[in-house]
Amino acid sequence: MIMHPAIKLRHIRAFLDIAVEGSLSAVARRQGITQPALSRTLAELEELLAVPLFRREKRRLVLSEQGALFRRHASVGLQAFEAGAAALHPGAAGSRIRVGVLPTAATRLFPRVALRFREIAPETVLTIETGPHSYLVDLLREGAIDLMIGRMPVASEMAGLVFAHLYEEEVALVARHDHPLRAEPAARLLPQVPIIVPPDTAIIRRVVDDYLVTFNLAGLSPAFETVALPVGRAILLRSDAVWFISRGVVADEIDRGELCEIATGARFLSGAVGLTRRQGGPAVPGLDLLERLTKETADRDV
Repeated sequence: MIMHPAIKLRHIRAFLDIAVEGSLSAVARRQGITQPALSRTLAELEELLAVPLFRREKRRLVLSEQGALFRRHASVGLQAFEAGAAALHPGAAGSRIRVGVLPTAATRLFPRVALRFREIAPETVLTIETGPHSYLVDLLREGAIDLMIGRMPVASEMAGLVFAHLYEEEVALVARHDHPLRAEPAARLLPQVPIIVPPDTAIIRRVVDDYLVTFNLAGLSPAFETVALPVGRAILLRSDAVWFISRGVVADEIDRGELCEIATGARFLSGAVGLTRRQGGPAVPGLDLLERLTKETADRDV
């Protein structure tokens, strides 16, 4: 079957965004259109392809078998179109996207995204800012960065911002791989060793404090406060300290066997990781591509 000539890029972009979000309303808000208009676009595409692309499960749209197959090819095709458009102007002055990356995404997710982005849009420079959560939120509000990748801001910070969910990530309790108390329950281990916790400026500090209260350990005084991988890793490898940290920060060290996870016995030590941007912000060339690559990389690798 030859692709119907009435299929447009707007159909493909809408389909790919809905596949990531699972929600018409969320995509409509992002694209600045009404939900009925987006629904019509999706209906047009399904009619032109003569297959159902989604099925509804509870309140989410989930890809059908045909939809999942089409998504794989549509994503590659759209990236090829965008790369082709960029290749037409190899001598043009490159654009710049300013990204704020929190520690939870900085060591594993974002480097993979950045390399994929570079392959497709080599003329665009990614300027990367790191720092505490509140610092990056302030930069986003001021327009000093175009996108923030990491933990979801708290409700009081969300005015004027839009958050797109990528995945849920645990806050892990980690230690060096040969820690002498690694088999102990956390409630028994924690009073015996130096503890590293995130600083007050980190969004995950609140859930760590709540955890300690739940296990009647609120009176424990931390030895160090950091979310910086080089610092936390070095302290763990040279001592019996343990560290509460987003698992994404130390995932590679755990996979390599340098660090081990200690069971916390809690299910609430987790939180949403995603993309945060300003509502109604100016159009930034390449930003939609960067967001799409981030979502696809998170779906595949996280």
